[in-house]
Formats: sequence, structure tokens, C-alpha cells
Amino acid sequence: MSLRKSLYAATAMGLISAVGASADTLTIATVNNGDMIRMQSLSSEFTEATGIALEWVILEENILRQRVTQDIATSGGQFDVMTIGMYETPIWAARDWLVSLDGLPDDYDIDDILPAMRAGLSHEGSLYAAPFYGESSMVMYRTDLMEAAGLEMPEAPTWDDIAEAAAAMTDRDNNINGICIRGRAGWGENMAFITTVANSFGARWFDEDWNAQLDSPEWLEAVTFYNDLLQNYGPAGAANNGFNENLTLFQQGRCGMWIDATVAASFVTNPNDSTVADHVGFALAPNKDGMDKRANWLWAWALAIPAGTQQEAAAMEFINWATSKEYLELVAEREGWANVPPGSRTSLYENPDYAEVPFAAMTLQSINAADPNNPTVDPVPYVGIQYVAIPEWAGIGTSAGQEFSAMVAGQLTPEQALQRAQALVTDEMEAAGY
Repeated sequence: MSLRKSLYAATAMGLISAVGASADTLTIATVNNGDMIRMQSLSSEFTEATGIALEWVILEENILRQRVTQDIATSGGQFDVMTIGMYETPIWAARDWLVSLDGLPDDYDIDDILPAMRAGLSHEGSLYAAPFYGESSMVMYRTDLMEAAGLEMPEAPTWDDIAEAAAAMTDRDNNINGICIRGRAGWGENMAFITTVANSFGARWFDEDWNAQLDSPEWLEAVTFYNDLLQNYGPAGAANNGFNENLTLFQQGRCGMWIDATVAASFVTNPNDSTVADHVGFALAPNKDGMDKRANWLWAWALAIPAGTQQEAAAMEFINWATSKEYLELVAEREGWANVPPGSRTSLYENPDYAEVPFAAMTLQSINAADPNNPTVDPVPYVGIQYVAIPEWAGIGTSAGQEFSAMVAGQLTPEQALQRAQALVTDEMEAAGY
């Protein structure tokens, strides 16, 4: 059954409430990436079936986080549906800032959500945000450039493998950078990537007594390695590049490698958008030789309802539509299985049509390999892989990210960036009472 037919059937059966027949309008805040923009373009299906109008506020990642955090913390009421992630969801749910999604209908099939995603978006056993897509991180690389360099990318590379490949593929005369990685400041931008690098080098944000550890040798080794990659083999202006900027560079054929979110795989292999679509390979996120932690994260962009909205019933209906199995089928019908939002449902990875997508298995393997309860080599008092799941993290990560972005811009040495980050983290944690 098509999604449109299933929505009309649900309306007739009373599964979609009478609220849909009114002139309700939902205001939805979301991030400006390809999957979310596609959702907006398909949302006329939802409005046609329910009568619920939609207003979209589409923002760059850092701005989105600032806007929704400010709005929900002040009960601003600007949005009826928010796009948030695994970091915010349990913290905001504990503060009663979000509506539980226990009201989703039985045929939504919450048990079909991948266990890692459901766990990260729940609080005290209830789901508070529904994953639109889930992701880990992995290596995306140019197979043609690797072949020309006489190299072969291992399925599970080390950072030494990455450095060797970056050096071999860098071709400044032809504007090809050996590697593209995040340099833009932000707790969910450069700090997401840098934290996974640090994890893989044996570093940690805090010891078991909540003492900041950015002055450790492991942090210095990790940050120096990251900085050297960008200085030697990265693009000009890397300090300003986040997910979308690096995506564009890779699609234009200007990156030999890109280490970032698994969700990007469909964008770099889509021939309508990517000039290198036929020459992309995938590998697990790297580790340091001899270390058992890989630099892969765990994340979901998810849809949540802020407490206090006047449109709770309509918002629940929209989330039911946008994160349903039927929505995945709609995207597959219109755009092909490779463009279905990944990483949310078990049934997607059991679908034989999706199994033929070249990056499907690597995405699931990367997600399953991520363990937010054991993110580091040495024990830590926190959960979270590319973030620390405490309320103070957003401020700490944002401030530290500015120091490391300044380092990439050549304004600070790794030692100076770490010294400044250590001081600001220590001050923040002491002020918070840790």
C-alpha cells in the first residue's frame, strides 16, 4: 500500500484523528541536510491526507541547536516539532521539556527501531524523540585515486593507513585534497569529530573523578595528528568547513577521503549530485594501531514534541508519518532505496532491496560497533561517544571547539589550544559543582 493510501485508510479508520480535518498548522524546526529537505518536499502527501498545514524553519546545524535550545529552555513556543539528537533528548526529557511518544499507535512499531537508536532517544523506558535517521561515522574514499596511488583501503583502517592514503592522493596542482574533515567550531561539528579521534588515541574528556584531561599526552597526540592531517592534506579554509561544506567538496571531486557521518553515503553516490558517484568506497572509522577504539560516533537526528505546544495531537501525527516504515517506502518509490533515510529501523536492513545498496552493510556495522556506554580506552564517568552526556557539554564543547578551530586556522598551536581548552573546561566544571 502506498503511503498516501495508507494515510487515507488510517483517516477513515479513525487512526488519524479529526484534528487533521481542521486548519491546524505545525511549525517544524529542522536541519538543512539532504534527507530533511527531501522530507519537506514530500510533506504535501501528509498535508493532503490530513489537512494539517506545515511551516518549515530550516537551519544550519549550529544555528538549529541554538534556536531550539533557547526556545525550549524559555518555553518560547515557536515550534511544534523540533529536530534534536541523542544528546538533548534524555536531558530534556528528564526536565519535562518534551512530550513522551507513548501515544504513537501500535502499528508504528516502536520495537522495530534499532536498539541503539531507541536507547539513545529514551528516558526511563519511554521514547521521547523518534529517529528520522540514525548514523555512525565512516571513511568515504575515492577508489580511482586509491588505485592510481597503488594503494588499497583496508575495511578496518588505522590512522596510519589514513595518513598514508591522504599523502598519496593529495594533488595540489589539480585541486585534490587528500582528506576532508570537520574544522568548523561547534560541539556537534568539529568537536564531534575531534572527540572520536581522541577516543581512538586513548584520550578521554574526564577521569573518573570528573577532572578534565585535555592536558594529557593522549590528547596532545590526537589533536596534533588531526591538525597535521588538515595542514598537510586538507582543503584551504578548513576551519570553516562542517558537514555540508565537506560534502560539497567531496561531490565536486576535491577530496580523496572524507571521514564523516554514514548518512552522507547516499549523497556522495548519487550521480545527480556527485561527480565521483561511481568511484566511492567505504571503510570503518579508523583506530590507532594497537588501540581497540575506533573513531566512530553514534547519532540520530530525531523528531520531538516540545512540552506546552498547542498542537500536540497534530505533532504526534506528523512524527508518526515522517518516521514510519511507510515513509521509507515512499522515498524508495520516488528516489530509490539508496536515498531512504538510513539507520532507524531493523526492518530496513532486513529488506532484500535495501541490502543491495552498496553502503547499507557498512552503515549498520558502524552503528553496531559504537558503544556510548564504553566510549574510551580508560574508564570514564560519562556516556556518549562524540559528546559527554551532561547539561554542561553544549557550552564546554562549543567553547573548546572555538579553540581547535583557531588551531586549524593557524592561530594557535595544538599545545596552546589544549591548554586553553583545559582551563575553560576546568573552570566550567568547578562552577557547575563537579
